[in-house]
Amino acid sequence: MADVDAIVVGTGPNGLTAAVVLARAGLRVAVYEAAEGIGGGARTEELTEPGFRHDPCSGVHPLGAGSAAWAGMPLADFGLEWLHGAHPLAHPMADGTAVVVERSAAATAEHLGPDARRYRRLVGPFVDRWADLADDLLRPALSRFPRHPLLDARFGLRALPPARVLARAFDAPGTRALLAGFAAHAMVPLTQTATGAVSVMFAVAAHAGGWPVPRGGSQAISDALAGYLQSLGGTITTGCHVTSLEELPTAHAYLLDVSPSALATIAGPRLPDRYRHRLNRSRLGGAAFKVDWALDEPVPWKNPACRESVSVHLGGSFEEIADALDAVGDDRQPDPPVLITAQPTVVDPSRAPAGKHVLWAWAPVPRGWEGDMTDVIERQIERYAPGFRDVVRARAVAGPPTLAARNPNYIGGDIGGGRFAGLDAVFRPVAARQPYATPDPTVYLCSAATPPGPGVHGMCGYHAARLALRRRFGVRPRGGS
Repeated sequence: MADVDAIVVGTGPNGLTAAVVLARAGLRVAVYEAAEGIGGGARTEELTEPGFRHDPCSGVHPLGAGSAAWAGMPLADFGLEWLHGAHPLAHPMADGTAVVVERSAAATAEHLGPDARRYRRLVGPFVDRWADLADDLLRPALSRFPRHPLLDARFGLRALPPARVLARAFDAPGTRALLAGFAAHAMVPLTQTATGAVSVMFAVAAHAGGWPVPRGGSQAISDALAGYLQSLGGTITTGCHVTSLEELPTAHAYLLDVSPSALATIAGPRLPDRYRHRLNRSRLGGAAFKVDWALDEPVPWKNPACRESVSVHLGGSFEEIADALDAVGDDRQPDPPVLITAQPTVVDPSRAPAGKHVLWAWAPVPRGWEGDMTDVIERQIERYAPGFRDVVRARAVAGPPTLAARNPNYIGGDIGGGRFAGLDAVFRPVAARQPYATPDPTVYLCSAATPPGPGVHGMCGYHAARLALRRRFGVRPRGGS
């Protein structure tokens, strides 16, 4: 007899989601976490000063609020509340103007001048069918025949070209810059395949569900998942660094929210040498350099729209963003960098003392880079918010080595679980019909290294757990397949 039915290693959003899916099926589930607290990439901590609550990694969740993995879970009963800014996103330009992404695709198009019609054609067909599109795209490519093949084909014709090619269809510099800013989340040059798809997916997600933040910080997501899991009888043990499955109780299934190389180590002799070699050869992506600030006042943005948006992309024109990402691809420091920034206190004053604010920004940099981007990042912010440094009271800096130390899944500061471009965006970490399964029928991988990849949405854990239910327990999972 096994000690429990299933064991999950890791309490990131994918690990916790996998545990909930298993527990909802009536299984006895135990979760183990190396850190003293839960959350992985979805945590909130006082990184700068007491009372200033920052998200050490992910903080804005365009794929989270509408995640199919969490759609049937009563996470609101466990404290999860999504907050939206007046606009999902603003992208300021050097001349003081800004491209504003509204919840409505039509309203956004009105800001784009000569590109209005083309933008509506690019994203319009997919906004109302976001659930159908996500059902096919946010899963392994070979796991089943698409349920919406015509919709998928239409998306592919528009989005599969690289972002550099996609942008050529637009005339206005602001539209081109907006698309480049979306694509920058992939942290690869804009000539890479899949960058166009990243750009369109983020744009559609903004119109379909917004770019929200959880009240209180990303920790609220992890806490809600953990609370729900425990209400179902699941257990969580923290401060337990697992180096081998032999250290754990016996179980019928083990699901690991870890990097591919960590899976190869932890599962060890249970896996064939050839498969472990493939895991260790999975391609890593670029890294992030992140700064969190405690502010005495709101960010003094030149453009008023930026003061109402939780997310602000800073990078200037398409050409500037492309140059920054090319530098990362060539293992050079980008200067100026492209920045993904968020100011959650625009909608959530609980994140800082009364009248104070928090801001974070991360810039793509070469993996493992050990330099200091703080001054470069703050100079970039000053271009669009003169006087920014005057309102800074404290900062916490995390380059790739620090990010890797915080979370062992972030190898060399790669926060995406692996390179997200070309075939690496589809077949991750190895080419397989079901990449969550391993040659050992009891062992599964459920981290962001599997499809659909990075982001706080739980879909990697969701798919892995449902596969384990079918294969190991003969259980038909609840909800869609």
